[in-house]
Amino acid sequence: MSPRHRYIAIEGPIGAGKTTLARRLAERLDAEAVLEQPGENPFLARFYQDMARYALPTQLFFLFQRVRQLEPLAQADLFGRPVVADFLIDKDPLFARATLSADELVLYQKIYDAVRPQSPTPDLVIYLQARPATLVERVRKRAAGYERGVSEDYLALLAESYARFFHHYSDAPLLIVNSENLNFVARDADFNLLVQRLLGMKSPREFFSVG
Repeated sequence: MSPRHRYIAIEGPIGAGKTTLARRLAERLDAEAVLEQPGENPFLARFYQDMARYALPTQLFFLFQRVRQLEPLAQADLFGRPVVADFLIDKDPLFARATLSADELVLYQKIYDAVRPQSPTPDLVIYLQARPATLVERVRKRAAGYERGVSEDYLALLAESYARFFHHYSDAPLLIVNSENLNFVARDADFNLLVQRLLGMKSPREFFSVG
């Protein structure tokens, strides 16, 4: 793995392909994969059925889960092995702002500020984009039980929120990837092309698309 890519974070809305890419990239680069575990969240399925009621516990569960996963990265021996994560904790408040009431958001922000680990900034962030219709199709296809209640309106809201967040993001080098026509699972050529592009980045902000 390139010495300047010891910690890579992959982001994007639900269905963009974060976890699939993180797994493949970690395997290719002989890195440790740090992956979100949405199936562990006992509130998630209920959140998709009643967002107003379950948004706060769902959000806090994910926050504490991510904090726990990132704690080892704050240790001095982080760079004993490269890391590829399928989340960026800096974007965690994005979901909070999209789903919480004003009072809940104030409470969430206080908790976020108190527990956020002092983990290092990624050497590279990969932001996967896709149209809401594509996200819906992918979510339906994988048919995870807790995702059956995900609506197209919610996915559209997330896609817009991610676009705004990364429009202003400048904390780490950023590769924006249009994943509409990229198939990281079935087409090795697509995956290899993306790896080649990220390893060859020359500027702090680049865009990648195929087809």
